[in-house]
Amino acid sequence: MATELEELVEFLSSTSPTVKKAAVEIVSGLTGSEEGLQSLAKYSEILLPSLSRLLNESKELSEPAAQALVNLSQNSELAGKMIRMGLIKVAMDMLYKPESCITRLLVMLLVNLTQLDDGVSSLLQIDDEKMHGLHIMKLVRSFCRSSGETSDDQFEHVGSILVNISKTEDGRKLLLEPKRGLLKQIIRQFDSTNQLRKKGVAGTIRNCCFEAKNQLQNILLISEFLWPALLLPVAGNKTYSEQDIAKMPPELGSALSIEREPVTDPDIRVQTLEAIYLIILEEAGRRAFWSVNGPRILQLGYEYEEDPKAMRAFEQVGSLLVEETGGPEESSEPTKAES
Repeated sequence: MATELEELVEFLSSTSPTVKKAAVEIVSGLTGSEEGLQSLAKYSEILLPSLSRLLNESKELSEPAAQALVNLSQNSELAGKMIRMGLIKVAMDMLYKPESCITRLLVMLLVNLTQLDDGVSSLLQIDDEKMHGLHIMKLVRSFCRSSGETSDDQFEHVGSILVNISKTEDGRKLLLEPKRGLLKQIIRQFDSTNQLRKKGVAGTIRNCCFEAKNQLQNILLISEFLWPALLLPVAGNKTYSEQDIAKMPPELGSALSIEREPVTDPDIRVQTLEAIYLIILEEAGRRAFWSVNGPRILQLGYEYEEDPKAMRAFEQVGSLLVEETGGPEESSEPTKAES
């Protein structure tokens, strides 16, 4: 005999819109608690496909269905099942339907699914040579075209997806391909006042810099945008002297010639410093850093830094900036890229 919960899940496929609406709202509510998630997980073989089908329905059905999937995807086992049933493709197809009204929730679902390597591979379309990277190109375009200055920023969580895919070598290689120009587009979003966007961009740059040993040239191709993104957050907010500015490229000098709003999130400052560290581990990276008067910026920025973790990150970079020699030519291996 079917349990009440099993019957509830079966009602998601009812031919009656009223019954379906009531069922999906109850299911969505249950996913808001750990106890509810665990109970529903027992019926995932029926539950997940039913919720997936509801994404194509009207807002009153698709929205609670999407909310339920976002909550369920926090469970790595359930997320794995969603990936295997092709939910990433479903989400991407739905995301770009003109009538879609669940954009934010679909993006949040992709964030959770790309916490897993299989999810990253699926979003990168690793197994499809012709389509490889198309999903990411679409997401980056939407991320860059949408406004981060409104309260209803539908694509702000794309920054977290980019952090997740850049944890993998395949993801970093895709973002660093010069012909695609994806990282260049992403970096420009660092100017956003939306902290979630800014943090996503910082984490993505930082992870991409783990490829500095093999792809430094591609990273430095976008120096005009890279150095401001990495150095301005750790430069403090005071105006720099004309003497210091004269040794910088215009994109840095002009920004540092006036007082600026400080980057208040210490995690962002740490991420940019770690990116700088990964770049200057390479001799050519150190030369590029000196050429923009980077050491002077860090020297002045360190004077205003109060966060202990950020101070340690400053000191780690400083340990490589030995005058003339540029510091040791050998270094321990950097740690694995993090989300």
